[in-house]
Amino acid sequence: MIEFLSTLIGPFHAKMLAVLLSATQWTVYLSLTAFIGGGLIGLIFTLLRITPINWIRKFAVAYIWTFQSVPLLMLLFLTGLGIPIFYQVNVPPWMAATVSLTLFTSAYMSEVWRGALQSIDVGQWEAGRALGLGFVKNLRYVISPQALKIATPPTVGFMVQVIKGTSLAYIIDFNDLMRWGKKIGNSQIDGAEPFIVFPLVALIYFLLCFPLTLLSRRLEQSLNIDSNKLMLTINKGG
Repeated sequence: MIEFLSTLIGPFHAKMLAVLLSATQWTVYLSLTAFIGGGLIGLIFTLLRITPINWIRKFAVAYIWTFQSVPLLMLLFLTGLGIPIFYQVNVPPWMAATVSLTLFTSAYMSEVWRGALQSIDVGQWEAGRALGLGFVKNLRYVISPQALKIATPPTVGFMVQVIKGTSLAYIIDFNDLMRWGKKIGNSQIDGAEPFIVFPLVALIYFLLCFPLTLLSRRLEQSLNIDSNKLMLTINKGG
């Protein structure tokens, strides 16, 4: 592949592009790990958020508000720099970035899914109770199948935010696309000027995010989602 690129853009720029593409795989790995991990934790807190038990619901609200209020950059500083220095422990950049992005993702995904569940008409809950279904069975068999259709497009769309969020992990020396782009752009080597490198990095991020944006819009259209109703429910906060 490098030989083919060399014939198109020259040997130096071909190697530079190969390095950036190699670093991109770590951006993808981190995004998938944070999205899956954050989704699982977010699902738990979604259920806690709508439980009839008041103290559990308040605990879930506190968790969500905490990690929605703390900037992702600050989470990365705390997990990747603050905790290792304060407690004199070694925290690998991969672990610090994964923990920070997972917490960030879980808080936002929990609210998206909570909004989807609570956007279902209250009459559906009452119909389930009228059939003798308890809270768990009502949620599983009546509400969740309807909420799934509403939650799918914003869930896919939020993956774009996760991918873009990984670009901040370079501050803790995580070897992703942004860190290698910054290293090459600051290397002062002829042909590796910032006005060449950073547009190329931006293009790679665009190629990662744009298909997901299109997929999210396609899903929203095909599932006929009332996104305004969903956003209104999320913004009300319960």
